[in-house]
Order: sequence, then structure tokens, then C-alpha cells
Amino acid sequence: MFDMDDTLYPPEQGLMRLVQARINAYVVEAVGLEPEEAAVLQRQFLDAHGTTLAGLMANYTIDPEDFLKVVHDVPMDGIEPNPRLAEQLMRLPGRRFVFTNGARDYARRVLDRVGIADCFDGVFAIEDGDLTPKPAPSTFRRMVERFDFEPRSAAFFEDTPRNLEPAKALGMATILIGDGHGKALGDHIDHVAPDLLDFLSDLTFKDAA
Repeated sequence: MFDMDDTLYPPEQGLMRLVQARINAYVVEAVGLEPEEAAVLQRQFLDAHGTTLAGLMANYTIDPEDFLKVVHDVPMDGIEPNPRLAEQLMRLPGRRFVFTNGARDYARRVLDRVGIADCFDGVFAIEDGDLTPKPAPSTFRRMVERFDFEPRSAAFFEDTPRNLEPAKALGMATILIGDGHGKALGDHIDHVAPDLLDFLSDLTFKDAA
């Protein structure tokens, strides 16, 4: 199980900065605040609700489909194809899935750009959780039901520490990719890997036979 943004591609490639800029602009337009005030509110929504969209929906009347379309309408020029990552993903035993708080069409574009769309057996996007994002336990349960797997036999790769908590509670092995964005890590994280590709390259697997 893989988160997508800043996990399946390096954060240095800057895609989330573009998305964040569009989110900030959307909040300014939606709530009528100055950009500085809107940025504070957006961070509060993110901390309290998991996504800015969830916070806006809880406090304002907005069109969620419009939000998802507008904020994810960003160019993919900065994302580099990664054939080595595709190779490492394909050598993993078992099925592979993407679990993202991003929109479905956006996820397709990102995975296509990185060149790893064919490496996955399914994608669970924000629409699949009825717009309820990670780290909501209900969304984790829905994702497990959708893909029909035993959590105790799964591993979850994610760059946001708190999104690993429900995974650990379900019995998954948890791997934090990156430094956690300055957030507390906690004992719900089994492994910390600065780089996904390096971590996968170092894995060895026993013969399934």
C-alpha cells in the first residue's frame, strides 16, 4: 500500500507546491479572507480534518467536485519518469495499491507521468472514501474492504506520520518515507526511509515456494 504525493516521487520535484498554491488561492476565494489569514485557516483545516477540502465542507458551502478539479489542475512538467522505481515495484511480492487523498484523475496523471501506473492493482482516491480523507479509520476500513486483503499481511508506505497510525492499528507494517515534515514520529512507525527507491532496492525476499 503506497501513498502517492511526496512518496512515489521525491518532494523536491515540487508538484505539491503547485497544488498547495492552488489550494491557498481557492481558500481565499471561498472564504473571502486575505491570503495570509486564509493560509492560517487552511493549515488549521488540514490539521483538524485531514484535508483542506474536508475543512471547507465542514464550515462552508462549496462544490467539492469544483475544488478537486481546480486545485489538481497543475502541470506535471517537474515530475520525472522513474523506470528504476517501476522495476522495484514490480519485484514486490503480492498485490500493490495506491491510497491517496488526491483526486482520482490527478492520481492517474501522476502515476502515468512517473511511469508506474501499470505497477498497481488499484487506486483508492479521495472520491472512493466519499471525500473522507486519511487518517480517518473509516476510510482505511473502506479501502481494505475495497481491495479485500488481510491488513496484517500488508505494508503501508506514507510520508505523513499520522496517516500511518490507522494502518498500524489495523496490523499493517508501517514505513515512513522522508523526515515526517517535522511532525512527531511515534512508535506506530516501524521503519523510516529517507528515500523510497533506496528502501525498496535494499529489500530481499524469501522464495515463496
